[in-house]
Amino acid sequence: MRLIPNEFFVASASAVSAVSDLNAFDKALIKMGIGEQNLVPVSSVIPAGAKEVNAKEMPMGAVTHCVLAQIRGSDNETISAGIAYAFRKDGSGGYVAEGRAHGPKTELAETLIKKMNEIAESRGVELRDIKILTEELTVPKGHYGACAAALVFTGYE
Repeated sequence: MRLIPNEFFVASASAVSAVSDLNAFDKALIKMGIGEQNLVPVSSVIPAGAKEVNAKEMPMGAVTHCVLAQIRGSDNETISAGIAYAFRKDGSGGYVAEGRAHGPKTELAETLIKKMNEIAESRGVELRDIKILTEELTVPKGHYGACAAALVFTGYE
């Protein structure tokens, strides 16, 4: 069986919980619209011809492939998670880089750009404009927090 994604969307969110970092992460996924899916992490290749679309509602329990960045923290900690993605200039698909940081999203964004540039350099290709989606949270004292960002594949050939 070949699953070749032809659509994707990107989403990010952050959330807090007084109970646990897992609950904070779950709340972030719900905010992103993917909290009712069975997420399967995949590596970072966007197939040729795949199109970015608006977020789609998916059936509960659907096996959902995604490139996911997440980080969890607590007690006044600043955390950030994000993704960068771009298509190749030659039209042969694209790439995604995910990242997380114990720090602000501005620093994370710089790291994501470096990752994308090295991905292109390693393959000897040029990228179109790199898009970045980051999420940052300073976790309230006495709470747990999570940030997440994802590129979610939704349609398949």
